Amino acid sequence: MPDKEEIRLQAFLAHCGVASRRASEQIILDGRVAVNGNVVTALGTKVTEKDTVTVDGNQVFLEEKKRYVLLNKPAGFVCSSSDEKGRQVAADLLKDAYKERLYNVGRLDMYSKGMILFTNDGSFAKILSHPSSQLEKEYIVETSQDIPEDFPAKFEKGIRVDESFYKCKRCEILKARKVKIVLIEGKNREIRTVLESENIGTKSLVRVRIGNLRLDDLKPGQFRDLTEREVQGLLQLCKQ
Repeated sequence: MPDKEEIRLQAFLAHCGVASRRASEQIILDGRVAVNGNVVTALGTKVTEKDTVTVDGNQVFLEEKKRYVLLNKPAGFVCSSSDEKGRQVAADLLKDAYKERLYNVGRLDMYSKGMILFTNDGSFAKILSHPSSQLEKEYIVETSQDIPEDFPAKFEKGIRVDESFYKCKRCEILKARKVKIVLIEGKNREIRTVLESENIGTKSLVRVRIGNLRLDDLKPGQFRDLTEREVQGLLQLCKQ
């Protein structure tokens, strides 16, 4: 951006690779951001490239190179920028390979494995994360009990658990204890919660596809850059 162009502080943080715009807003509200030495908590604050902006006391800079990274997350890693409980953070698997600060697009719970995207492009993250994107995520789930024959139809129609309503796009039983599930708007621990409501335990949950991307032969803990064609393909799939 030109030196004198003013943009909102949360957008500036997103362009610096701190977090998505929405997550940056919370960082500002939490009093973690200072502009020219003064803590700022107003979301309407505007800054230019000449301002000194710090997060938790560390200065942040606009990043010129946009990164789009696919990670095969192993079990045992959390999807957050840091963890107060001292658990392993998925982003740490990337930090030796990229100097840019990358953050995850969407989440996988600590015990789930498979595809998770990382980027420093706030606009890209916002488009993919918005519920209206209708971006498909495909999971292969192994269970500890046999899956009832009527489960796919029930999940596709919608299942209410407590105060929440869960509905998948597609569900297919592959084996007695193995099922493929396609979600569009994945709520927190959705698949595990729905299976538990049917008294079915989850042994393994792996996300194998996001939109036009497949896990293929990427091993747990491995990652790769997306191609420009893959990035554009993801954006084109988002129905905004």
